[in-house]
Amino acid sequence: MRHWLLFYDYVPDYLERRGALREAHLAHLAPFLERGELVLGGAFAAPADGAALLFLAEGPETAEAFARADPYVLEGLVTGWRVRAWTTVVGRDAAEPL
Repeated sequence: MRHWLLFYDYVPDYLERRGALREAHLAHLAPFLERGELVLGGAFAAPADGAALLFLAEGPETAEAFARADPYVLEGLVTGWRVRAWTTVVGRDAAEPL
């Protein structure tokens, strides 16, 4: 298992538009949380122009599947997304400790 970061790029008016989709977005992420695949997530602040979500999985497919079905992506709040492997080596939850 390793860590994967999912990066989102938001539309300029994300804060104004997210309210209508927030409940659906939270419902979408719930099973990923319950299975322990989604570790952390949140939007960037000042400016709120994107987000990062941390996944724990064998490969990038879990994060990619999350993004492809996320209401924020499907309804156009996310203008682009990408998944990157993150080699975590220090800290209590490092996937590949030194």
